[in-house]
Amino acid sequence: MCTYLTVKADMEGSGKGAQGWFPVTDASVYVDHPVHAPFGHTVNVDFLNPALGAGARVAVELTEESARALAGALLAALDAAPPGLASASATPPPGH
Repeated sequence: MCTYLTVKADMEGSGKGAQGWFPVTDASVYVDHPVHAPFGHTVNVDFLNPALGAGARVAVELTEESARALAGALLAALDAAPPGLASASATPPPGH
């Protein structure tokens, strides 16, 4: 069943779309019918930058199990990294 509920979050990062890399400023997460994935409903995650137009969007359609696995993997990776390593104030490695 569609929830018609969209959870939004401010983002700081980059995404790669059809036109190349772009700054990601927003994320939207919702449960709905997928456009492409072969399932009745999916957890849909859009990473986007509305100021750059419709082309600045990366969309993912995941099963519930995959979405939960991704959430766990994100937390596990952050927990395994030294504190602050992936923060906006961290110094980029040489060559970036």
